[in-house]
Amino acid sequence: MVDLDTLNAIIAPEAEAMGLALVRVAFFGGESDPTLQVMAERPETRQLTIDDCADLSRRISAQLDALEEAGKDPIDVAYRLEVSSPGIDRPLTRPADFADWAGHEAKIALKEKLDGRQRFNGTLVGIDGDVVRITDKEEVEHKLPFDAIDTAKLVLTDKLIAATVPLSTEGADDMEEEGQD
Repeated sequence: MVDLDTLNAIIAPEAEAMGLALVRVAFFGGESDPTLQVMAERPETRQLTIDDCADLSRRISAQLDALEEAGKDPIDVAYRLEVSSPGIDRPLTRPADFADWAGHEAKIALKEKLDGRQRFNGTLVGIDGDVVRITDKEEVEHKLPFDAIDTAKLVLTDKLIAATVPLSTEGADDMEEEGQD
């Protein structure tokens, strides 16, 4: 349906031109709500401002619109473009993510079972070459080939919250909860 390598080749240069690191490009939602999801971050802060999201969205849209006009649209259905930061309980998609977030809790799902297991929860130890290391609650270390990982994400914990400082809290006191009058 959608070639993610092609989309990455289109989107990555736009992110890099803005000084951003591309975290993930995904296409999901099936026929009911097709969505092109792009996650990026500033390498120095590991975050993204709303202005960064808007600017990257415009750049990506311009590239995809130009390809569509040229008859080379990489996405053959109507879709929604969603550009965001990876968030605090971020997906781990690049080898460096497993090193950068060592010491934090994560959930990892493999494409296929390894030693009878497909899901691993625990504390990231890091990555050695192409092997991700995670220690489970029983203190057993598991070595998972990076290429065997289907999905991985950080688990929201107090330690992760403490390690993730927001760029700015300006205006947070002025925000209203949804549903409040």
